[in-house]
Amino acid sequence: MTVYADQNLMKTREDTVYQVAKLAWEHEDDLDQELEYLPEKTLPGPLPTYRCCVYKEREVFRQRIRLSTGKTPGPEDNGSMIHVLTPACSDCPISGYLVTEVCQNCAGKSCLNSCKFGAVIVGKDRTEIDKTRCKECGMCARSCPYNAIVHIKRPCKTSCPVGALTYDENGLAVIDPEKCISCGQCLHKCPFGAIGTRDSLLQVIRAIQSGKRVYAMVAPAAEGQYGKGITVESWRQAAKKIGFHDLVEVALGADLTTEAEAMEWHEAYLKGEHKVTSCCPAFVNLINKYYPELSSWVSTSVSPMCQLSRLIKAKDPEAVTVFIGPCVAKKSELVDQKIEGNADYALIFNEFEAMLHARGVWFEPQEEDAAEPEQQGSIYGKRYANAGGVANSVVEYLKEKGFEDELQVIRVSGVKEIKKVLDSAVKGRLIEDYHAQFIEGMCCEGGCFHGPCSNDTSVKARKVREDMLSKADDRTIMESLDTVFKGEDSPEFRRHR
Repeated sequence: MTVYADQNLMKTREDTVYQVAKLAWEHEDDLDQELEYLPEKTLPGPLPTYRCCVYKEREVFRQRIRLSTGKTPGPEDNGSMIHVLTPACSDCPISGYLVTEVCQNCAGKSCLNSCKFGAVIVGKDRTEIDKTRCKECGMCARSCPYNAIVHIKRPCKTSCPVGALTYDENGLAVIDPEKCISCGQCLHKCPFGAIGTRDSLLQVIRAIQSGKRVYAMVAPAAEGQYGKGITVESWRQAAKKIGFHDLVEVALGADLTTEAEAMEWHEAYLKGEHKVTSCCPAFVNLINKYYPELSSWVSTSVSPMCQLSRLIKAKDPEAVTVFIGPCVAKKSELVDQKIEGNADYALIFNEFEAMLHARGVWFEPQEEDAAEPEQQGSIYGKRYANAGGVANSVVEYLKEKGFEDELQVIRVSGVKEIKKVLDSAVKGRLIEDYHAQFIEGMCCEGGCFHGPCSNDTSVKARKVREDMLSKADDRTIMESLDTVFKGEDSPEFRRHR
């Protein structure tokens, strides 16, 4: 399992989602009434479990319930998918400089002399810092010969790669939706579990209960996340047991994106133009918000999630499509981009798990080849979950088409490294600095498999994944798509080609 800063709180959070899912399955008409008293039933008190008092625990639980039902934790709604639970955040100490016991209370007092704001004062046993005066310039820490002054940084703020997370006058974390790129890096960095996302599992359950044909679309990153033998077919069987009409690999949508993106890059290559990938919504958000001068570079090809959703709806116009993966930004894609035909809902792994557990269902080992070929993607589509997977697929497809394009591509993951490349691009130095005409960007280091809501990204999990992928069939990308489109004459269906 992946180890997070909020590891001990994750079970509590996942239990909340499970309880909401269980009640949603059992109560179609009076769910609100059942949820109203859930905090008191779950946390009867009088003693708290992990907060200062049971009343704060219940309020945090109540706000988690609201997130699990697709609502905001409080009355305000800024449209963001990521929210701060203020009762949990209030437990966090204010960041700043702290004098430790290493302080020798020396006579030199270099720390006091270095402070221009009068924040350093002489204490009885050691120097002290007045937080009301401190500007966090760091001069005191740099001047101390004993390194006795340390800077306490809030992990949520340091985890945000774009500075979208700040604090209000009360020291509570605030996420600026105008700056946030929905990468989700902050989600598991808070040891108080004060950051969460809005869920769609209630809406998905209601769609299933209403008799609609609901299709699950599982991300390529799923393979390897749940251990040996848990294949995409395992996911399909589990999804059908709880009422999904069917399950299709998003890797198939990746093959469709490859075809569209390859032709777009081919045209750009001939014209000497630059292009960047559009598969990672956090990467697209980063460009649009922080590098708007590069927005025209973003590929017009829609994401694999959108491609597959359109394909399913072209075959079944009444279909409801649900993406399942480790990516918070996919939720953002549905809200922010509003692309026609895109998925109706997006769930992260533990939300789908909660839906299964609430019905007494779990993944069971299955042979992968039990799936129909038209429900699977090629090995290149499956590797979209790895950094470099998109660009590698584009290069492969162009070879299959017989083009001799010598694409200069830089494959970069992680926001820190991406920003270096984009900074170079803004300066017009992409060719000089990176010998690149095209950029593949994934905001999660290593690719989607390492997404912020992954189940397991350990070395063991990666080995299991590689073993699974080694058993995939050897269809080319073109053969994969021909399998899907064979015999289909509907213009709505064929427009994907």
